[in-house]
Amino acid sequence: MPDAPFRPLDTRIDEAAALRALRQATDGAEDGELFFERMRSESITYDDGRVRNAAYDATEGFGLRAVKGEVTGYAHSTELSEQALLRASETARLAVGDGGGTMADAPPATNRRLYGDADPMNDAAFGVKIETLREIDAFARDLDPRVVQVSATLAASIQEVEILRPDGHVVRDIRPMTRLNVAVIVEENGRREQGYHGGGGRHALTPLIDRAHWEDVTREALRIALVNLRAEPAPAGIMDVVLGPGWPGILLHEAIGHGLEGDFNRKSHSAFAGLMGQRIAAPGITVLDDGTLPDRRGSISVDDEGTPSNATTLIEDGVLVGYMQDRQNARLMGVAPTGNGRRESYAHAPMPRMTNTYMQPGTESPESILSGLDDGLYAVGFGGGQVDITNGKFVFSCTEAYRVKNGVVGAPVKGATLIGDGATALQKIRGVGNDMSLDPGIGNCGKAGQWVPVGVGQPTLLIGGLTVGGSAA
Repeated sequence: MPDAPFRPLDTRIDEAAALRALRQATDGAEDGELFFERMRSESITYDDGRVRNAAYDATEGFGLRAVKGEVTGYAHSTELSEQALLRASETARLAVGDGGGTMADAPPATNRRLYGDADPMNDAAFGVKIETLREIDAFARDLDPRVVQVSATLAASIQEVEILRPDGHVVRDIRPMTRLNVAVIVEENGRREQGYHGGGGRHALTPLIDRAHWEDVTREALRIALVNLRAEPAPAGIMDVVLGPGWPGILLHEAIGHGLEGDFNRKSHSAFAGLMGQRIAAPGITVLDDGTLPDRRGSISVDDEGTPSNATTLIEDGVLVGYMQDRQNARLMGVAPTGNGRRESYAHAPMPRMTNTYMQPGTESPESILSGLDDGLYAVGFGGGQVDITNGKFVFSCTEAYRVKNGVVGAPVKGATLIGDGATALQKIRGVGNDMSLDPGIGNCGKAGQWVPVGVGQPTLLIGGLTVGGSAA
């Protein structure tokens, strides 16, 4: 990380004042830090031929944490002053009680940078951004006369983070983020359907507003809308399902990933608790959480405790070999942190969270997997979903899916939902494609009221015997 005098976010707080408050809070604790954050973001939405929303937001503040055993004391403030730090110190100190703890070592240092530190909001003038969105709207309408509404959004942000440890160890990170989304509504014979596409990552805004890129995004949104326009009611029942590569990995993220986070397993709340070293998936299944992928939406040079991000193997050849850990849960479980301590902002305490979670590719071609499907569903796009961590049961809605019979992909279907549980689904994987890909950069993950950006990925998968909810007999 950059070497500079400790002057968090260019405020008048100096190192002596910050350390005084932090050490007062963590005397006798086992861990703790001061987390300073400045966040600036911009979002512009052009909807139905006009600017619907243009927003700019700037926030800054700090969070002070003291940890002893399973107890965490946390206080935060938008006031960056020594007085505010001392008040927060008194609050966080309550978790330490009579003390007696031994402070954990600071995270290892790193100079690795997975993304640039330039502010992407400065990549184009405001007027250029508006004109780009207007051109997207016009382009989509010119592509097909059935287009009746277009909504396009450009978003960019920059997050500046400084973390101070009681021993004076300082970690800094600057995190850009950009995204372009396009939604298209088409109408034919009184029927309306929508298609959506977009993505981004921790990189400049420039590649997203390049005409060749946004034309491709717009065409894909229109393609999905037109597919849905001719979709038939989805069948219902238990059937084999082929999941497409890339974004369908959101099912893996929700149904399996959350269950492999350290806190749920330490507390025995996960369906995978107590199964370390045991086979939990079909042979050949390897799953990683990897925060080290350059420029990806879910990547972080360091986590929000200052631990360098890591590529953590969770499942190897079907066997459970690891959990995702923050510092507190790792210490309580007697293992090393994995760089997965994340928080939504300075106003939130960190917890184990996913970064980019994906399944490694297999050896089969997607064509051979589909050709072996006698009667089932081919799901390539997903919308919302939910999971019960305690038993791994999930429900996911498909945004693009097709009926498959005798190995032939047939008509698109609408209204399909996939129902099952993660532990059983892992065991029922019967085919793994050689086409692993990551999502285009659209993932957000919620846990305990906190949202963080994430990535997902997988190859084409054949899962046997999932319950499909639909409307057709």
